[in-house]
Amino acid sequence: MKPITESEIRRSFVNCSQGEAKRLAVPKDLETLPWEHLDFLGWRDAGAPDRGYIVAEREDGTLTGITLKAAKGAARGFTSRSMCSLCKTTRTGGGVALMAARRSGVAGRQGNTVGEYLCTDLACSLYVRGKKQVASEPGLEETLSVEAKIARLEANLTTFVAKVTK
Repeated sequence: MKPITESEIRRSFVNCSQGEAKRLAVPKDLETLPWEHLDFLGWRDAGAPDRGYIVAEREDGTLTGITLKAAKGAARGFTSRSMCSLCKTTRTGGGVALMAARRSGVAGRQGNTVGEYLCTDLACSLYVRGKKQVASEPGLEETLSVEAKIARLEANLTTFVAKVTK
């Protein structure tokens, strides 16, 4: 992903009002992020822990920002195993949470949402590249190459963005 600015981030959101986009918490460390390792910019709002955000660069170069809301009780210390819908990383202990994105346009104004299980820290790009590690359980090691994992993540992200913007 190419580096993006705070104003580009705020203009990119498709499922919230312009006022909401102006008020949301943008990461303070944009200039130090590992952009070359990101397929999308994802972060959680420290002031509103149930809120998360994704900004994805589409094939035509435009940015699409999506606001997310974690389900009640998400990311608490449960022990079941869950898999992220984007990067297919399997985590325990609340490392994956159900997050809902209001759809854009009329559908979103009518209350329609898209729900996906996502890594709670939204660091999928770093997990598929091995830049961030998850303690794996025996027998769950994936055999795909890093390039194949990246391609799968990109395809899943494109599908998710399409569901939100449809």
